Amino acid sequence: MANLELDLELDKFRELVGKALAEGGTQPLIKLTDEELAVLDPSALQEVVSPTPHLSTLSEEQREWVLATALRSLVSRGAVEVANIPELDAVPRSEGTDAQGTADVDMRVTPEVSMALTLRRTAARALAVEQQTSSGSVTAFVFVHSSDLLLIEQVTGGGLHIFTLASKARDAARIVQALVDPFGTADRDGKVLQLDPSALTDDTVDKKLASVIDRALVVSQLIVLADEPGPLLTAYATDREVWVVNVDSPQAPTGITAQAVSERTLEKFINKLIRQPTAPEKSATGWAK
Repeated sequence: MANLELDLELDKFRELVGKALAEGGTQPLIKLTDEELAVLDPSALQEVVSPTPHLSTLSEEQREWVLATALRSLVSRGAVEVANIPELDAVPRSEGTDAQGTADVDMRVTPEVSMALTLRRTAARALAVEQQTSSGSVTAFVFVHSSDLLLIEQVTGGGLHIFTLASKARDAARIVQALVDPFGTADRDGKVLQLDPSALTDDTVDKKLASVIDRALVVSQLIVLADEPGPLLTAYATDREVWVVNVDSPQAPTGITAQAVSERTLEKFINKLIRQPTAPEKSATGWAK
């Protein structure tokens, strides 16, 4: 399979995308499957944090088959143009001769595909979100390039990757909020409880919080991926309310709070995570799976 070269000049690229977003605002970008991403950017399977839940269930033989099918799918819907089709067509006729019998695929991708692949690889930081329900899990990532350029990638349990370009952190926060509180039950703010770390693992946990944890229909974990460990937020959504447990630093023995939250406060928590500062020149490929 071909390995797409991601050699765009990032500063110029981000500037151009930022200008387009300023004119059009937050907008859907493209949808790609596990296998389509594996065809477009094979090394990303090990180097980018996003999971590939469908591919991970397949055998090597099954993978080869679905990758070949994925390339045909990309070409048929115009996401990819194969520039050397005559060369590829000639490969089977080379079998049984002294010729090598192989050829690399020369792929030309659309701007939408190029943006998705580049922005998910080169972000300075990301917010990782995992939503757990009785029917399975959904993962999302907010790849942050600047306050007005963010890429959201939602990954379904079946391996569909939904990419959205956001021009504001608040827009990205609202997309994440829909995962954290899918029933819209974040109603009102409650008293802030200061928690000891042991309170989350033994019987001393606050009774109200314990009740919410037991009744939660949706449990979401949000963590900042960056050079330094970032804050951690766990949200518990029931059919009546949403509680969050906020940890300022995963390695700190203090700074752990819990409270019921309103819709506005939940958005503020998520927005704060997205806007976390980070060290420069760190990319998403630096966070090992």
